[in-house]
Amino acid sequence: MRLFLCEKPSQGRDIAKVLGATRRGEGCLIGSDATVTWCIGHLLEAAPPEAYGEQYKSWSLDQLPIIPRQWKVEVKPKTAAQFKVIQRLLNEASSVVIATDADREGEMIARELLELCHYRGPLQRLWLSALNEASIRKALAALQSGEETFSLYHAALARSHADWLIGMNLSRLFTLLGRRAGYDGVLSVGRVQTPTLRLVVDRDRAIASFVPVPYWDVEVRLSSMGQRFSASWVPPNSERDDAGRCLQQALARQAVRAITDGKTATVLSMHTEHSREAPPLPFDLSTLQEVCSHKLGLGVQEVLNIAQALYETHKATTYPRSDCRFLPENMFDDVPTVLDALLTTDPALQTELGRLDRSLRSRAWNDAKVTAHHGIIPTNEPANLARMSEAERQVYELIRSHYLAQFLPHHEFDRTQVELQCGGHRLSAVGKQILVLGWKGLLDDSAEDDAPRQKSQVLPALQQGTPCPVSDVELKALRTTAPKPLTEGDLIKAMKNVAKLVNAPRLKQKLRDTTGIGTEATRASIIKGLIDRGYLLKNKRALKASAAAHTLIEAVPAAVADPGMTAIWEQALDEIEAGRLSLEAFVAKQANWMAQLIEHCGALTLAMPVKAGPACPVCNDTMQQRKGKAGLFWSCSQYPACKGTLPLKKDKPRQ
Repeated sequence: MRLFLCEKPSQGRDIAKVLGATRRGEGCLIGSDATVTWCIGHLLEAAPPEAYGEQYKSWSLDQLPIIPRQWKVEVKPKTAAQFKVIQRLLNEASSVVIATDADREGEMIARELLELCHYRGPLQRLWLSALNEASIRKALAALQSGEETFSLYHAALARSHADWLIGMNLSRLFTLLGRRAGYDGVLSVGRVQTPTLRLVVDRDRAIASFVPVPYWDVEVRLSSMGQRFSASWVPPNSERDDAGRCLQQALARQAVRAITDGKTATVLSMHTEHSREAPPLPFDLSTLQEVCSHKLGLGVQEVLNIAQALYETHKATTYPRSDCRFLPENMFDDVPTVLDALLTTDPALQTELGRLDRSLRSRAWNDAKVTAHHGIIPTNEPANLARMSEAERQVYELIRSHYLAQFLPHHEFDRTQVELQCGGHRLSAVGKQILVLGWKGLLDDSAEDDAPRQKSQVLPALQQGTPCPVSDVELKALRTTAPKPLTEGDLIKAMKNVAKLVNAPRLKQKLRDTTGIGTEATRASIIKGLIDRGYLLKNKRALKASAAAHTLIEAVPAAVADPGMTAIWEQALDEIEAGRLSLEAFVAKQANWMAQLIEHCGALTLAMPVKAGPACPVCNDTMQQRKGKAGLFWSCSQYPACKGTLPLKKDKPRQ
């Protein structure tokens, strides 16, 4: 009997349908020559410290570090029945096909089961990028040998062991140190979660320490040949800051008087640059989460759940946990089928599809840049929009639009910069003339460009020496603004692009092409975990770190909270996956490092906040007990910046 081992029941049903395995069995579907069974995510979990010795049931600094010699896994109680089903089927199987998700975690889900059940028979790998029938048939015709993906398993094990060593040891260490300081809660530390938390803490600190600086701008309205346009005063080089701003009000006022008295500006020079913007690439998961956070206000875990439903339930899009935005070149042959499926799904697309140039081969089709998975795109089979929720449909339409944009022309425009002089002062005007709307007629704004938007105006036909009468001069008193709090989408982007936050040139270069903090599959759950633990507080879309989070980040070793170091660890996992680093060498190095950290940090004294209380009704941060004239009351931990209070009997402290 050939056994197909899937990750989820829905995945198992899709594959069983193609295999003709239609007879229901206990926890499986049976066919004439194949049986399909499934996990329910992870059936196994890493054993806790107490599984390695009774002494670890109680937490003590004397027992740290805890470093297993032989790693153990345990069957999850909730899924023990399905584990027994798989164990029985593995004993009966003549060969096994791993059909879990095509990534590290999917590989580990299957391989850990095979190890625990001592399966030693023939092994193959089904590598799927979509769960529609055509994709499953194509993958079945190209089964890989089990050896080809074995290194994925070791990379996932390395990640799991490193997470365990840091999480179990440092969470116990800092919780015990917190108790010494009078803090009752658990201080959870994680290889990925702690550097992620640091990103928010750093942003909070930047906001708290920000001091606004006043500056002055002068806007000049001009005309030429009956057409009005605007220009900005350019302060002298010696009188402006690094951002080109004038910090002296008297100087700006002097410029206003001189330009007003000058009455006419003269064109000194002009330069026109032609630009072509290619359409944005299809989505990877992180970019999808960023855009959905910005445009739709969705949380990153919510976006992942929706993308997974579009893939598994609706069969409308391809594998969602991709870290790649490019497409294999041979998939260009599927374009007519995909576009026909989209039209069947939504006949209202008729006009839009008629504008496409199906022969256009955009930069998205590039074999050299495709990783284990390709960009998220629609499948080549029709979907049922009526069965989608409103949020699912919105996310689906974003994915669809980014695919359709590949068959529209570049957005082309001329950008003209004009230098003028008036009353002895320099002015600058910028104009944009759109020549080809191209893909922007479909997407309007990709929401992926962080560059500040410049005023869009069409300049009149100017040339050197053209006089331009001044119609108005306005002095604007402005102030620099504090950084904005991070949203979930911002945090995902920061996790992915961590190289931008690293100063060391050598480390920055190493990080430039890595995946950053976490993976496409784990970032959303990391953020959700920080919110659930009370480390991150969410006010509408904005994230803020709690007082306990600030204290923890100040106390943990720099390397544990350093985003750059975490990304280096991710790079090491890539090396294991590529076969250039052994699992044993990686784990031994992590264990060594952990022992050094425990020795170094064991004598630390934490300055923990007083007993944690309810959420502040003003800013949502954690409150703490203070004593006033009338006795104890809850006060915001951010006092005096926030003066939120609650009566002591009004609310119970957070657990």
